[in-house]
Amino acid sequence: MKIKVLLVDDHALFRDGMRYVLQQLAEEVEILDCGSFSQGLQLAMANPDLDLALLDLKMPDSNGVSSLQLFHQRFPDIPLVVVSGSEQLDDIESVMNLGAMGFISKMSPSKTTLSALRVVLEGGVYIPPQLLQQTMAKLEPGPALNDKRSQRASKYGLTPRQLQVLQLIGAGKSNKDISRKLNLAEGTVKIHVAAIYQALHVSSRIEAVETARRFGFIADENGSALDGES
Repeated sequence: MKIKVLLVDDHALFRDGMRYVLQQLAEEVEILDCGSFSQGLQLAMANPDLDLALLDLKMPDSNGVSSLQLFHQRFPDIPLVVVSGSEQLDDIESVMNLGAMGFISKMSPSKTTLSALRVVLEGGVYIPPQLLQQTMAKLEPGPALNDKRSQRASKYGLTPRQLQVLQLIGAGKSNKDISRKLNLAEGTVKIHVAAIYQALHVSSRIEAVETARRFGFIADENGSALDGES
C-alpha cells in the first residue's frame, strides 16, 4: 500500500519528527513537506492525488482558520488534519466546521498521532479524547429519548444526540446529510462522530455501525434490533 501525504509546518524540527511517524502509516509513504502555507497550496495544486494533508494552524503566512477554509475549498477531496500547539476549544470547533477531519495536539505522543491519522485515512474523525470531552460539554445533548435502545446506549456514554447521529450513519448518511437532517453545523456532527468512535472504541463508520447493531443501539439491516426490540 502506498499513500501520499502533505505536511505543512514552519518548524523544520517538527517536520523531521512527523516524517518518522508518517513513514509508519503504510508500506510506502511519499511525504511532501514545506514550511509555509503558500508553499503548501502550491504542492497541493501540483499533487491532486494526495491522500492526506497535515497543516499547522498558525504559521507566519497563514491567517489561521480562514487559511484552512481556503485550503479545504480548493481541495475538498483531500482529508485535512490540523496539527497544532493550540488546545483552545474555539480553535477545535472552528477548524472542524471549516472542513478539517481531525485535530491533533503537537503534545501528543507519536503512537497517539499515528492512531489518529489512521482513523482519518479510514474516513473517520479524530479529536484528542481530553479535548473532546471538554468540547462535548459545550454542545446541546439532543432531545431526551426514553426507549430501551437509548437507555442502553447511554450506559456506554452516548448522548441522545449521538444516538441520533449513529442511527443516521447506520442509514448510510454522510456528515453533510446528517447536519441537514438534524439542523446542526457539519463541524458539530464531526465532533459527535469522534465522540461515538471514542465511546464504542472503533475507528471507522463501518465498525461503529457493526458495534451499534451488535449492542442493539440501532436496527439491523432488516429493520429490527438484534435483541428483537422493534
